[in-house]
Amino acid sequence: METRPYVSWELMNNFMIDVFKAYGVPEEDAKICADVLLESDRRGIESHGCNRFKPIYLDRIKNGTLLPVTKIDIVKETPTTVVMDANNGMGMVASYKMMEMLIEKAKQYGMAGGTIFNSTHYGIAGYWTTMAEKAGMIGISGTNARPSVAPTFGVEPMMGTNPFTFTIPTDEEFPFNFDCATSIVQNGKIEFYERMGKPTPAGLVVTEDGGTMTDSGKILKDMRAGKCALLSLGGLGEETGGYKGYGFTTIVEILSSALAGGPFMKELSGKNPDGSNKMYRLGHFFFVINPEFFMGLDTFKKTAGDICRGLRASEKAPGAERIYTAGEKEYLAWQDRKDKGVPVGEGIQKELIELRDELKLPYHFPFED
Repeated sequence: METRPYVSWELMNNFMIDVFKAYGVPEEDAKICADVLLESDRRGIESHGCNRFKPIYLDRIKNGTLLPVTKIDIVKETPTTVVMDANNGMGMVASYKMMEMLIEKAKQYGMAGGTIFNSTHYGIAGYWTTMAEKAGMIGISGTNARPSVAPTFGVEPMMGTNPFTFTIPTDEEFPFNFDCATSIVQNGKIEFYERMGKPTPAGLVVTEDGGTMTDSGKILKDMRAGKCALLSLGGLGEETGGYKGYGFTTIVEILSSALAGGPFMKELSGKNPDGSNKMYRLGHFFFVINPEFFMGLDTFKKTAGDICRGLRASEKAPGAERIYTAGEKEYLAWQDRKDKGVPVGEGIQKELIELRDELKLPYHFPFED
């Protein structure tokens, strides 16, 4: 049962746009950025929504590691491919432009792919793949990130949480949307635990001595110091399949950097050797596939829907209430929240008030009553 107060979607959207504008982001770009963040909260993915508004975007604009005005350069383009330089601007703005271009190319040629380098955090990967799905196409995307994940049998943070995301059209009310990190847990989730005063479950983080830790605040501090690392899907070693998650993490690292010739692994730390801040220079990749060029969209959507329905109708484990398919829980989260708004905890409430007062914006939040 949700106990946190809600802020209406319209109020939160308008507030975030005005704050982004006050930080130097052009209005049309601010609208994109606010929508990407709120889409995460609409889906119940709070690790990448309002929770990250200040620390990942505003604070980085302030410290100079994220430029508010996004200058996009098309480095290379063919009828089916694009390579884009985001010039350390808003990753969400560059990604929006990329997906617009790729969807148009896939409409004409059936498939299209693109990469972005010199970028910054681009929000939930599922936002970009859903842009393709809304156009009746399959969307695939991934991004590298600052190093926080250790390789199998290692303890040193070498790669990012590196999501590998697919959104697939179905004939149901919601698509098949598989949007998750290739690590067991992502940084944003631990940040969320820390804000909520909760421990991180054991077994998600490996320490220098090969052990684990659960203190969320200490994990965040030690991870930045390179004293602990997240684990790829499958966990420690090979017996539980950790090497499989490690392989997927590596695939995303390669595609995010090598296709665009961008930096990778430790080069994405956001820190110079002396500890001072530097640009993150992240890389993202995107692919769009148009089912019309195969057996047609309607045939594709029905088959995809039949597969999902078949999975949900299969025999449940004892005690299990239901079986889900990817994207269903996000759809249900939106059905629950669409008329209520964004749930905000005490930490975010404090940030919203501080931002409003700092910028002298004319807003009043319902949790202040």
